[in-house]
Amino acid sequence: MNIVKIYELFPTNSDCISHIEKVKWGNTPTCPYCKSPNQTPLKCEKKRYHCNNCNTSFSVTVRTIFHHTHLPLQKWFLAISIIINAKKGLSARQLGRDLNINKDTAWRMAMKIRDAMSQFEHRKLLTGIVEADETYIGGKPRKGNSTGGSGNKRGRGTKKTPVVGMVERNGNIKVRSFHNKPLTSKNLKALVRENVDIKNSTLFTDEYKGYFGIKNMMPHKTINHTVWYVDGEVHTNTIESFWALLKRGIVGQYHKVSAKYLPKYIDEFCYRWNHRKDEAADIFSLTLQKAVGR
Repeated sequence: MNIVKIYELFPTNSDCISHIEKVKWGNTPTCPYCKSPNQTPLKCEKKRYHCNNCNTSFSVTVRTIFHHTHLPLQKWFLAISIIINAKKGLSARQLGRDLNINKDTAWRMAMKIRDAMSQFEHRKLLTGIVEADETYIGGKPRKGNSTGGSGNKRGRGTKKTPVVGMVERNGNIKVRSFHNKPLTSKNLKALVRENVDIKNSTLFTDEYKGYFGIKNMMPHKTINHTVWYVDGEVHTNTIESFWALLKRGIVGQYHKVSAKYLPKYIDEFCYRWNHRKDEAADIFSLTLQKAVGR
């Protein structure tokens, strides 16, 4: 779904509301407070309803990401489309320029849309060949390579936020940041158990010692990156390609992401990755369903 299609399918705010009603309710308006289908349309206010059960009035945007918005819903639809199609993300300033709104409003819109892209509902376990790797995000720009000085160190010696990813070969990805807890062997094993079908999977990693205990609970193969990057089918190139997208987005688009909001940005990139083979119109429809709580 691109911006031209948005203008063609939803030329007015009323068209947008009608589409949201169809997505959320189908043919039967339902009270968001008491879940009663016993409603009466309000004549004085279009697209609002009175609940005859709990005696409240409401519109379809209640308890959705559009609740209390003062922007035309067409701009929300455009924002969803633009963010979905931005492979390496989109800054709030650019979104603001595209929609003719200020950057703070654009940032809030984007964060609401990222809520709809949450990984929370992606509970299906990864199976088959699964690649796992960790990366580090954040911190100040590095001035050369620090080898014992006070500069910013590379890799596992850094103070940046550790992020662990697991990707099913030719399938979905799951990523978790470790801002509030250490990246220990115990936590890594717990993360693998939570997200991977250990009885029907083989885990491929590099030789980081934090993964060593995993071989006791599932098949585990490692690749030594100091020697080579591919050994037959054993490699972590898939997860490395995702890290490239994520880091190019953060460095090139967002420039700086706080540890507090990093999980939301990770969810955005995971969402696009997991639906990379879907048609744009299908991704838009799915995102809208999540946005209205379906």
